Amino acid sequence: MVAGELLQEQHVLPDSTEGNTDEEPGYKDLSNGSVHITLDPKVLEQELPPPDEKEAMLPGEQNNGELETKLYWRRFAVLAVFSLYSLVNAFQWIQYSIITNIFMDYYNVSSIAIDWLSVVYMVAYVPLIFPATWLLDKKGLRMTALLGAGLNALGAWVKCASVGPSLFWVTMTAQIICSVAQVFILGLPSRIASVWFGPREVSTACATAVLGNQLGVAIGFLLPPVLVPNTGDNKDLMGHNISIMFYGTAGVSTLLFLLTIFAIKDRPPLPPSKAQAVLSTGPAEDYSYKKSIINLFRNIPFVLLLISYGIMTGSFYSVSTLLNQMIITHYPGEEINTGRIGLTLVVAGMFGSILCGIWLDRTKTYKLTTLIVYVLSFIGMVVFTFTLNLGTLLVIFFTAGVLGFFMTGYLPIGFEFGVEITYPESEGTSSGLLNAFAQVFGIIFTLIQGQLTTDYNPLSGNIFLCAWILIGIVLTALIKSDLKRHGVNVSNTDKGQAVPTELPSEKASSDVKLESSSLHRETSI
Repeated sequence: MVAGELLQEQHVLPDSTEGNTDEEPGYKDLSNGSVHITLDPKVLEQELPPPDEKEAMLPGEQNNGELETKLYWRRFAVLAVFSLYSLVNAFQWIQYSIITNIFMDYYNVSSIAIDWLSVVYMVAYVPLIFPATWLLDKKGLRMTALLGAGLNALGAWVKCASVGPSLFWVTMTAQIICSVAQVFILGLPSRIASVWFGPREVSTACATAVLGNQLGVAIGFLLPPVLVPNTGDNKDLMGHNISIMFYGTAGVSTLLFLLTIFAIKDRPPLPPSKAQAVLSTGPAEDYSYKKSIINLFRNIPFVLLLISYGIMTGSFYSVSTLLNQMIITHYPGEEINTGRIGLTLVVAGMFGSILCGIWLDRTKTYKLTTLIVYVLSFIGMVVFTFTLNLGTLLVIFFTAGVLGFFMTGYLPIGFEFGVEITYPESEGTSSGLLNAFAQVFGIIFTLIQGQLTTDYNPLSGNIFLCAWILIGIVLTALIKSDLKRHGVNVSNTDKGQAVPTELPSEKASSDVKLESSSLHRETSI
């Protein structure tokens, strides 16, 4: 109960006398800025609405009836189609890097040029994320999804025209198109989870949406070494194998674009949760994208999350991009096993993502889970770094699996934590900023670690990442956890801030102290 509900009750001690309230002990301290009222304990068991109930509600709650929510089966189709075309986009990101040495021979270019086929994904994201999130907020989920799936298919078909030793510039152009498609993909998991899924499944849904992207990376590690084996000087056979990979990708991405047209809608007819009901009935005309960005950068816990999320995800991007060069340095000729190690890293991370999503849905311990996963990722990175040159691939498989379980499992946790501490700001905007910082750190880490690996050895580059992940642990520990969305879903609300459904012990006592500065907001005497 809020203070206004207490004051509306006309139950005072039996010795109270009507018409003599100016002399009552319960009112004599008004001039001192506070009120001391002793109430009958039975009053605490009653909950009556304050006289001006609208003042204690969010805009969307100012209705005469209960907020109506409903879950639709279509949400699973939306999630499945999005996850699949996100998978194909991630596959196209990593398909060059995992067989860097083969594409170097085919196009007769340096390893840095092949690295840029991965880095371009990160470079394109940074300047385009702001118009992309603006589009998501203004035009909705469907338009953004269609752009992502459509550009993904277009880039895949352009790659089919790049099969030729002198056509590296064509494959780079195609990869740029795919990188633009990625801008309209990476920010959607938390939006899809929030607008289509209920409060008990939102974190799992977000983890599943991120899972599609991770699965694409896993397949990108596995299939290219199998489809495009190292054929030495036989460039005709190499080109034939590359074309099979490119045409297969184009066909699948086109099919998924068509499914996107029919399956994905902006939002269901009725919202899935109270938090979404409050937002969906609020005044949309008052929304300002610029103000939303400013609010997010003024949110200190979110800024700390931006940096720590960027460090962890950027490290994952760097390790994924340079995995072939790290493994081949110590294990020459093991291209296929390099792909399998990458597969192990990502598949383990997929299990980590799902388990973390289920855990968050059950416990809502966002900060604790984030911090634990961060620390375990650091330990995994240290172990991977110092066992890479032991000469046993079996050890690398194990350490890569441990590293992937925690490092990749962190990705959906960061998304959901960001949405929680920034509610009611747009999920697309907060997720977009998180991804933008991830891309910036990914570019920096990939270029620096790649240079360290080339000039010295993989150990130097991996130690560089370990130092940064340690910094990320410190920043994560400093984040103040304020679960605003969860508070709206489970509690009464007072102008957007969660109010406990039960009085704390100090307020449940027979002596209740109310600050006079808050009386005008709660009720009137």
